[in-house]
Amino acid sequence: MGRSGQHQSLLYQDLSVGMSFRSPGRTITDADVIGFGTLTGDLSEVHTSDVYAENSQFGRRIAHGLLGLSYAHGLMWPRTEQLRHTAIAFLGITDWRFVAPIFLGDTIFVNYSVAAMRDSKSNPDQGIVTFDVEVVDHTGRLCQKGQKVELLSKVPLGGVVASEGDAR
Repeated sequence: MGRSGQHQSLLYQDLSVGMSFRSPGRTITDADVIGFGTLTGDLSEVHTSDVYAENSQFGRRIAHGLLGLSYAHGLMWPRTEQLRHTAIAFLGITDWRFVAPIFLGDTIFVNYSVAAMRDSKSNPDQGIVTFDVEVVDHTGRLCQKGQKVELLSKVPLGGVVASEGDAR
């Protein structure tokens, strides 16, 4: 899978097209699904009722697709801190597909690689990086895939530098 980079903050210039990563895992729990459903208002029975879900095409309860997408984002960067010193903004998602359900009890991982990089047209101290992303479960089954685009600083962000500074 290439360079892991876990818990190592990377600068824009440290990245290159083809560089690949794998996130730590995250097991999806009942509390995750109920909490996400409550937060979003999506309390569909395929997510919340064992009886309903057992009689659905899935045969058991599934996590919300957007829960998987949200957790994938958190597993990729905040949890690994790979882009802590440079991540400015999440710019978008392209061609995202929900390929297979994520079941309660599944542990998901994110495999991602740098697909494209370019300098920002409006700010020479920034760059835009596109990542190919796959969310897989603990068996390696592909659950979701697509691309995520992130705006990065080419220099360490002032807020991060300040938060890591000397305690006074």
